[in-house]
Amino acid sequence: MSQKAVRIVRPVSFISSRSSARSAARRIEDAAQAVFTLCAFSSIFAVSAITLYMIANGLPALYKLGIREILFSSVWKPTAQVPAFGILYIVLTSIAGTVMAVLIGAPPAVLTAVFLAEAAPKPLAAVVRPAVELLAGIPSVIYGLLGVMVLNPLVYKWECILFRDSETHQFTGGANLLSAVLVLAVMILPTVINISEAAIEAVPQQLKDSSLALGASRMQTVFTVILPAAKPGIITAVVLGTGRAIGEAMAINLVSGGSVNMPFPFCSVRFLTTAIVSEMGYAAGLHRQVLFTIGMVLFGFIMVINLILNRILKKR
Repeated sequence: MSQKAVRIVRPVSFISSRSSARSAARRIEDAAQAVFTLCAFSSIFAVSAITLYMIANGLPALYKLGIREILFSSVWKPTAQVPAFGILYIVLTSIAGTVMAVLIGAPPAVLTAVFLAEAAPKPLAAVVRPAVELLAGIPSVIYGLLGVMVLNPLVYKWECILFRDSETHQFTGGANLLSAVLVLAVMILPTVINISEAAIEAVPQQLKDSSLALGASRMQTVFTVILPAAKPGIITAVVLGTGRAIGEAMAINLVSGGSVNMPFPFCSVRFLTTAIVSEMGYAAGLHRQVLFTIGMVLFGFIMVINLILNRILKKR
């Protein structure tokens, strides 16, 4: 009788232990879900708060001066006796500088990602990858200092050669749009390289094997099979690099010159970010409100970039 009783008790204890384990796992999952939900709502709240803050501080200047006076005027003299707050050249500089930086920096970044993912020997890749990660970790002000000490004198030599017979050109000492674009092109490299490499490595091995089995060479496989398959990830990398470029301030403030001009390569220029950094310390009244309006315009650009990115990913 005792043996039979023992045999009956064991299955009951086993079932109860499994049910208690399941209930404990369920409690852990419920707690994790609550934490994740809280984090999601916190992110939504943060973005909403930032958006409302920028709108609340940027709209008063638009009401006082008008959209035409701020966005479509090219005269920026906030401290003059009759102040003018036109940011057209500043907006055009940010757009032109960002586009040029992406056009210069994105192709070599994507090719570097292809090299690391598909062609580099392991010992060499083990050296290049940490170097790329080191580029991402360098503070932006260091890029600006290197630009001032190394890039600006070099660009100034080109400027002297190109405009040696000009009587109207205002020499910038190398602190101009071209220097800013080159610094931005270097700064977006790690973002584009890392994300593009991850996208290339995520391409299924079957696609590569099928291409090679059909007689394609290794480079043909890379450019006709792997890159098209990794295109969504590469586009994501370029868009994120664009966001990094358009939001950069410290490095650009050191190498761009700081004057409000048309965005020509050898002209001293001012970006949206550098306008805020340069003048927020002493701005007051309407001048300060216009700087918040510039921040709202910059925030709008970044939001548009994110919307484009999400749209691309949804289509893919």
